[in-house]
Amino acid sequence: MDLLIRRAKELDLFRLNSMMYQLHDEHHQQCPDLFKTASEIQEEKNIAHYLDDPECMVYVAELKGEAIGFVTGHFCELVSTVSKPVTMATIDELYVESKVRREGIAEKLMERIEKELKDYGVKEVFVEVWNFNQSALAFYHQQGLNEHIHYLRKSIKESGA
Repeated sequence: MDLLIRRAKELDLFRLNSMMYQLHDEHHQQCPDLFKTASEIQEEKNIAHYLDDPECMVYVAELKGEAIGFVTGHFCELVSTVSKPVTMATIDELYVESKVRREGIAEKLMERIEKELKDYGVKEVFVEVWNFNQSALAFYHQQGLNEHIHYLRKSIKESGA
């Protein structure tokens, strides 16, 4: 496989927005009660923001001249009233086209963004994964990420009284 992992460019925006749409559509299809439609998200969130922000980064996986995946992230200092400050980063989106999944592309994207984050002095990487996305959870565990907080959710049901 002749895979190239490179920084995203403005010329990639159309393709990146298309893949971002697919990513959010997959989430909406899995949990339509919780996730907005991909169209609604696309109106509010544009990957171009990442290209313009010096604290953000986007890497593209390219195969035979075609973008087939991407990862976005940003870094900052985590300041909390209870934990010590730490230079941290979040992986905001990671997506690989379904036709080429399970071929090591996501690993290469993570490897590349982590290298850059390390160069920026980042000490911790965080990612938010919904519980229904067991394949993503397994992937991130394989990448060495582990749970550090349990963020629990409960719907309050209205009483019939």
